[in-house]
Amino acid sequence: MSEFVTKAGVKNLHKPGEKLITTHCCYCGMQCGMHIRVNEKSGHVVGVEPRYDWPVTRGKMCPKGVTAYQTVEHEERILKPLIKKNGQFVESSWEEALDVIEANFKKLQNESGKDALSVFGGVSMTNEKCYLVGKYARVALGTRFIDYNGRFCMSSAAGGFLKTLGTDRGSTLPWPELEHTDCFFIAGSNTAECHPTSIQWLWKAKDKGAKLIVVDPRETPTARVADVHLDLKPGTDSALANGMLHILIKEGYVDEEYVNERCNNYEELKKSTEKFTPEYTSKMTGVSIEKIIKAAHIYGMSPRSVVMFARGVEQQRKGVDNVTLYTSMALLRGQIGKFASGVATFTGQGNGQGGREHGQKADLLPGYRKLTDPEAVKYISNVWGIDPSEMPKPGVSAYEMFDEIMKGNIRGMHVICSNPAVSAPNLEHIWKAFKKLDFLVVSDFFLSETAQFADVVLPATTWAEDEGTTTNLEGRVIRIRKVREPLGESQPDWEIINRIAERMGKGKYFPYKSAGEIFEEFRVATKGGKADYYGITYDRIDKEDGVFWPCPSEDHPGTPTMFVDSFGTPDGKANLPSVEWQEAGEPPTNDFPHFLTTGRVVYHYLSGVQTRRVDFLMEQCPEPFAEMHPALASKYNLQDGEMVRLITPRSHMDVKTRITKAIRKDTVFVPYHWGKELAVNQLTNACLDPISRMPEFKVCSLKMEKI
Repeated sequence: MSEFVTKAGVKNLHKPGEKLITTHCCYCGMQCGMHIRVNEKSGHVVGVEPRYDWPVTRGKMCPKGVTAYQTVEHEERILKPLIKKNGQFVESSWEEALDVIEANFKKLQNESGKDALSVFGGVSMTNEKCYLVGKYARVALGTRFIDYNGRFCMSSAAGGFLKTLGTDRGSTLPWPELEHTDCFFIAGSNTAECHPTSIQWLWKAKDKGAKLIVVDPRETPTARVADVHLDLKPGTDSALANGMLHILIKEGYVDEEYVNERCNNYEELKKSTEKFTPEYTSKMTGVSIEKIIKAAHIYGMSPRSVVMFARGVEQQRKGVDNVTLYTSMALLRGQIGKFASGVATFTGQGNGQGGREHGQKADLLPGYRKLTDPEAVKYISNVWGIDPSEMPKPGVSAYEMFDEIMKGNIRGMHVICSNPAVSAPNLEHIWKAFKKLDFLVVSDFFLSETAQFADVVLPATTWAEDEGTTTNLEGRVIRIRKVREPLGESQPDWEIINRIAERMGKGKYFPYKSAGEIFEEFRVATKGGKADYYGITYDRIDKEDGVFWPCPSEDHPGTPTMFVDSFGTPDGKANLPSVEWQEAGEPPTNDFPHFLTTGRVVYHYLSGVQTRRVDFLMEQCPEPFAEMHPALASKYNLQDGEMVRLITPRSHMDVKTRITKAIRKDTVFVPYHWGKELAVNQLTNACLDPISRMPEFKVCSLKMEKI
């Protein structure tokens, strides 16, 4: 064995004839540091070593990250373009596939206008690719219809941060500071399973006496070690947060000097929280009065505290309200902009932060510029070399694009690095929309459930076959390095975009020969925006272990801690919006008496396209399950492992029971990593948040039948 010594002096072992290439994991927003082991002679990827000197995860990896390399050369990789003929996919050349795409795209736009085409993007891609997807839709295709799968993941966090702080960055502090935090208030995140490599910071802090408060209807592995577990009814976060604010205000835990100097609307917030006494809050949420008071006291007395949340809070029809109120807790305590304190959301996808900043959202342009701002349109049009009059208007959100298909307004779609046939809510509606399309193109490296609906499938590369940058959950911009040459005839998404743009007569706007060339244009496109990457270069990222945005110039140090002096609002002050509690879009009824909620397990990622192809991960969790309390199971005479039919107002599915006391008696939990008849999103509700347009995945009404 040979030794590879890291910057931290830690030795990694690899066999003779191998080289280690430093990169990051392809999965969640932790973007764990790793070294990929590559056979020097054959170029094959043969293994992985953790990167101990990566400051965010320090050698920790989860089961998904340890096995991520196994998808790169997987036998089910798509290696040539596929064209559907007589209902069956047939391998083709690139030229033939591009001929078919060009003919159909031009035909649809000639018949129905530019907006007949649409683009559905994803945020498991690099910043360079995410940026280019937005440019591709608006310049190469000229359509207003573009959105992305982050609409199902991070959009409510973005809406809440913009409403309170004026700038959407997923964490206001760098992760290593968490070791020095005195109190963690974690809402709607099973951190131990969904972001397990971050748990080390919590343990380090708890060793120093830190307290943990967890808000979740389930007693997850995270909740199990909490000092207080607030086991609320699904969909009642805004009532709980208002109740916390009530106690903080009434019992003198507010940092009055901070709030008076740095916040607006405090008096209005005070008034709106008056009725949320512990008694009233308990009635609304189902959490005991004692737990609510204890949690508020622990949080209120902690000198350094961090409020953290994830999809359990955000994937609701009032997800923006929830984020707004939980963020207000941190503002009242004067915690934002200070060491080891603040607010953070656990980013679900690998580039969930960067992917939402640079033009894949229906109403956004690069740098977090608004498409409705004439000056923003003028600036980006100049960067792209088009006239501002050519810039399409804002489109609609991800789920609403499928409504537009059903109305006949969208006739063609290009899905890039996403699988909405599993990840969207109310899936029967999505499946009908895909079938209604005149023409569907999918770029992917496996034949996903979405790709199976396609007319043409283009073989994309994996994360290990290209280079670029991503932005992790802290807001730290990092490097993804090329590990091997593309397998078969697969190509990076940016090269695929170049080729289609050329066929659409827009090739001069897409002249890129490398990801680095795209990054240089991308830097300029973000310059002056709220998400300003202009001062970030590949060299700086390498030297500094990543650079935090905003970073407006090459001599700027980057911004690890946000809002030290002012917030991203016009007057520099944070807002404390008043938010009334309202019920979920579909609470239980006599006919559907239980709550259904969904989430992840540690062994799978998103729609499971990658992780369901890794033997070890499938052995650990081969299928979904319905987790329920013994008291609920007994009502249906169900034993552990028996089949149960889950029924919502939309559809039904059959699944095995998993009986545990670690969940509320009125709630059933099902993980969402499977497709077709095993996809729980057949059941979920598409009720949308009015601001973020996030569907309410986490709450709907349910009835059950024993099979």
